[in-house]
Amino acid sequence: MNMIITLMTNTVLALLLVTIAFWLPQTSNYAEKLSPYECGFDPLGSARLPFSMKFFLVAITFLLFDLEIALLLPLPWASQTNNLETMYPTALMLIMLLAASLAYEWSQEGLEWSE
Repeated sequence: MNMIITLMTNTVLALLLVTIAFWLPQTSNYAEKLSPYECGFDPLGSARLPFSMKFFLVAITFLLFDLEIALLLPLPWASQTNNLETMYPTALMLIMLLAASLAYEWSQEGLEWSE
């Protein structure tokens, strides 16, 4: 009986969420949402407009820092290991590399969006 109640509850909840997700966006229509490109580009203009090089540099910087942070994610589980002599220096090296690279990017004004 508990399995049937659980399945019914999950089905009703899923149908309710699907209905809300389908109905809610249709209530607020505005010009940007109705245009084919929601990203702010003019769909009638030229498609060959050059991008700012600063955009790509900031994107690459984000990816590098994101990768370094992803390398630090296993640290809480790794701190429970018996081999702390290798884990802590490695973690400290990653954190220092992240801090040094952030300081370098900041000093070279690589995080400034304006040109």
